[in-house]
Amino acid sequence: MRAGGQQIADDIADMIPTMCKLVVVAALTLWTGSAGCRREPAPTVENGAGGATPIPAAAAPSLPAAAFPKPDRPVASIVSATWDNEDARDRVGEADTVMALLGIGTGMGIADIGAGSGYYTVRLSPRVGTAGRVFAEDIMPNYVRDLTKRIEKEKLGNVRVILGSSDNPRLPPASVDRALFVHMYHEIDQPYALLYNLHPALKPGASVGIVDVDRPTSSHGTPPAQLKCEMSAAGYDQTAFHTLAVGYLAVFTPLKQSSPEEVRAAIGSSRFRQRRC
Repeated sequence: MRAGGQQIADDIADMIPTMCKLVVVAALTLWTGSAGCRREPAPTVENGAGGATPIPAAAAPSLPAAAFPKPDRPVASIVSATWDNEDARDRVGEADTVMALLGIGTGMGIADIGAGSGYYTVRLSPRVGTAGRVFAEDIMPNYVRDLTKRIEKEKLGNVRVILGSSDNPRLPPASVDRALFVHMYHEIDQPYALLYNLHPALKPGASVGIVDVDRPTSSHGTPPAQLKCEMSAAGYDQTAFHTLAVGYLAVFTPLKQSSPEEVRAAIGSSRFRQRRC
């Protein structure tokens, strides 16, 4: 039997490995606990004011055109980057009237979808100012190239030119207060997919303005009742309708991001077929 002092020393020596393990475990627990509580900063996207806007984590991924039904109507062909002479449009105050009716002002994010030669883009730019941003989108590469040259020539630093596709405008998430479709809705061959993929770009309280003329889509117009039904099927509610010097302005607010199944159900209803949406 060992002496008492030696026994105590041996016991302490035997305990050291266990004590070290406990210290290591405690340290790891504290480190992993603090790491688990830490919140990484939200991903951001550039905005017009030079700051950053959080990207909504719940934004649904984009869907291709193949997931949605095609419109049951003729689709007009894209024939020109301009709808009419810019001076003629200015004489009737088209752009100023539309921007006023939509409440477009300083600091807003505006999407000019199907921007073409940029008639609205260059007028929207000073309207939203340096704190705002204009997204000039088109699906025609030559239009995008020419518009980019125009923006550079006129030194419009708050304009971003985007090459979109027929089913996706490819806009940054939560970046748009107003989206404009001017004399081109009848040329969209995948409206339900496009409107679905537009939805995540719209901020809370955003609205969509569509300028067109009341005639068949095959004649480069869109009957208002047909437009209202298609927009409703895509999850957008008409909130205003204004008659312009030439054509009309229909205003919509997004209610939901209608899935392909919801679109099919909507366009299959008798109300849709009778244009009573």
